[in-house]
Amino acid sequence: MSHHLDSPIARQDPRLDITDLYVFRGERGTVFVTGHSHSLAGVDIPRGLHPEGKYEFKIDSNGDAVEDVTYRFTFGQADTDGTQTYEVRRVTGPEARDDFANGTLIGHGRTGETLVLPGGSRAWVGKADDPFWIEPDVLHAVGHAFQDGTKADLSSWNPAQATNLFAGHTVYSIVLEVADEELLPIAGRDRSIDVWAVAYLATDAGGWRPINRAGLPMIHPLFTQFNEDLGDRLNENKPSEDVALYGKALTKSIAGVVRAYGTAENPEAYAKSVVDRFLPNVLPYVVGTPASYGFSGWNGRTLTDNAPDVMFSLASNTPLTLGITKASVPSKPTNVFPYVPSAE
Repeated sequence: MSHHLDSPIARQDPRLDITDLYVFRGERGTVFVTGHSHSLAGVDIPRGLHPEGKYEFKIDSNGDAVEDVTYRFTFGQADTDGTQTYEVRRVTGPEARDDFANGTLIGHGRTGETLVLPGGSRAWVGKADDPFWIEPDVLHAVGHAFQDGTKADLSSWNPAQATNLFAGHTVYSIVLEVADEELLPIAGRDRSIDVWAVAYLATDAGGWRPINRAGLPMIHPLFTQFNEDLGDRLNENKPSEDVALYGKALTKSIAGVVRAYGTAENPEAYAKSVVDRFLPNVLPYVVGTPASYGFSGWNGRTLTDNAPDVMFSLASNTPLTLGITKASVPSKPTNVFPYVPSAE
């Protein structure tokens, strides 16, 4: 899983869980997508988006892992048919990191309908098929390896019988396409941005508690499957604090696996080079370019990129594959807005 139900606090209300973050080139601008409320969590849970939460796309334009622009979605209570109203706000400058700044209201929408925003931007929120795929046996073997400092034990795994755990499952997607005219002035001279997403829940004391944060895919499956305390903590802080808080622990975890495989003369040095790419945990993208999350580099992430193979192999410094591909996803993404696979 990329970020699916990745920590105890996220599993308390899967509406606030972020399953994945995608950033890619759309028809008229840059597309930001998150998934929430995964059907794998069960049938007896509330679905949709939390009316006491807020869902934010954070954009940093100068590489300091501090947001310069925030796009915020908040939702009303669901109607009897599950439809929800929502607002979209744009918050800029120092206020972009202020939980209580109102910013500018740029649109009111309803789930399942396209919302036209100023300047050619648009949004869509609704139920969609999950475009992500994962093989559970490989997933758990990799999690044990990075917890225990061993090779991934796939001795009893048969690639010919690999299955997609998420085939046929659904999410509630938040899709925001920001037109070039709006985003390029933010991105700066080289058009590069760093992106992450955060889901918050209102507290009884009147504040906002971060429940889930997503940047690069597969960070949680690598390091927190069997360390749930770390899973919760990775969601609590800001990206600018990642290196100080988690750099040493992630370096130790990676070095243990690389040492077990014997694929680097100096496992610690290799591990540090990987952690330097992983942290701060933000997804880089150059506005206006084709997105690709692959072995050669990371430039956003499309709905069909094979993030597990990339991240598992990079972190272990040895080839690790799921044995399945995007063909295992029953409903395919499209090249037209809102891009996510239809749940119909």
